[in-house]
Amino acid sequence: MEIAANEIVFYVLSVVIVVFSILTVTTRRILRAATYLLFVLIGTAGLYLLLNYHFLAVVQIMVYAGGIVVLFIFSILLTSHAGDKAEPLRLKDRLLGLSAALAGVALVLPVILMNTFGPTTPVAADEQIDMTVIGSALMGAGKYQYILPFEAISILLLACIVGGILIARKR
Repeated sequence: MEIAANEIVFYVLSVVIVVFSILTVTTRRILRAATYLLFVLIGTAGLYLLLNYHFLAVVQIMVYAGGIVVLFIFSILLTSHAGDKAEPLRLKDRLLGLSAALAGVALVLPVILMNTFGPTTPVAADEQIDMTVIGSALMGAGKYQYILPFEAISILLLACIVGGILIARKR
């Protein structure tokens, strides 16, 4: 059985994403968790590149890896001390988290098992969607357009920044 280079890159990116995702939620240092999240987002951008979704890969790196993670790091540095560690979880909290994870797996697993995931062909370079179509879909106010969620998220992020500054100012 011959393995293509695309499959090797896919498996490497998948392992990177899974390992850094686990490290993100298991580390006790919050700044390290943000750094591990950065690697997860870069790995996701690599998967987009593997699928020939160049626009999504660039957006993933610029908006999420470049913007959101930097916002998280600034918020962390404004609201906590450099050596802060998360306190150990109690047994009750661990059991609650484990039961929530198992409930999530129980909900998702039947859907995954019922679907067949066959090989797909990537979009050819000459079949790319025009940027004006993407821009009008993101910034339009009609059906299947996303200006309202975009603005809601920007207000939420602004509220987080203001809250972080107020908490840091009280210290």
